[in-house]
Amino acid sequence: MDATAKDRPGRQLYAGIEIGRGPQITRPSRAKAEEAVRTLIAYAGDDPQREGLRDTPRRVTSAYDEFFAGYREDPFEVLSRTFDEVAGYDDIVMLRDIELHSHCEHHMIPFIGKAHIAYFPTDRVVGLSKLARVVEVFARRLQTQETMTAQIAETIDRVLKPKGVAVMIEAVHQCMSIRGVRKPDVATITTQFTGIFKEDPAQQARFMQLATERGRS
Repeated sequence: MDATAKDRPGRQLYAGIEIGRGPQITRPSRAKAEEAVRTLIAYAGDDPQREGLRDTPRRVTSAYDEFFAGYREDPFEVLSRTFDEVAGYDDIVMLRDIELHSHCEHHMIPFIGKAHIAYFPTDRVVGLSKLARVVEVFARRLQTQETMTAQIAETIDRVLKPKGVAVMIEAVHQCMSIRGVRKPDVATITTQFTGIFKEDPAQQARFMQLATERGRS
């Protein structure tokens, strides 16, 4: 049975992980979104009609268009252009320290960090910027770090069909820093491995060493 399945429009599963485009829902109008922001301002205890807040609903909805642009993009399309000529190259391709900004789906508060990605190509490669773009697509959605790590790895694995994929994300969650337990600068680290990186401890260790190596210029 194919590992890919769909159980509702716009939702695509691969190895049990939801990837692809965001869910196909009916988005409310901008006017309704702005009214929702006014409601939240009033809930916070301020007057939405106060001069300093009068344009805030418009600004917030514009910011949301940017923060959550990933729902309107398909990561499969981002990786759709590949190159078959690798000139005998037979080793990993790695991008380190890809900055990411996302929002926790539980509190809609930012978490900020870096992603490290590697894949071991078989007979085709993809432009390096496209890997960073896949991170961006998934980061610009409401997320948990664990889910996003798996989504990035499984998308690259499915499209490029490499010998293996490795993904590591390090991030600081403001939902933990500025509310709740209020412990700033605590980094959350998540990893996901497929293929050779999952099966070969030496390759996994090599990736982790490259990802965590410090003192770089």
